[in-house]
Amino acid sequence: MKEATPMAGTLIPPTLNKRPVNNNKGPKQTAPQEMECTPANQDKSPPKKKKAPSKPSTLESADLFKATTEGVSREVSMLASKFAEVLRERAAADTSQMKELEGILAEARNLESYLKEKKNHLRQTLALISDKLLG
Repeated sequence: MKEATPMAGTLIPPTLNKRPVNNNKGPKQTAPQEMECTPANQDKSPPKKKKAPSKPSTLESADLFKATTEGVSREVSMLASKFAEVLRERAAADTSQMKELEGILAEARNLESYLKEKKNHLRQTLALISDKLLG
């Protein structure tokens, strides 16, 4: 829409400025003089569109990269420490199981040796009985 410009030599007071006719085809426009005089209407005006950031500055992208890498580094460190803790627990469990198995093996060896002795003793006893019966 074209704004009406006052003719040279004639002054129009700000309160008598005419607004352009609103045909509901677009946002309501006001003359710059009227905007200066009516700050209360600025609250009712539609918000101004902000420029979409085309590209972040290299400083912002470097800061974003640094923050991302620090976050990832913390997360990796946390996962590594949890993994190390699980490995320590597993190693402790393995050690206790190994000790238990070694104890069972020692007991089995002792029992085997006792049974071998008992077997030899029984052979000797049977040999004595057999000799007495034969002789």
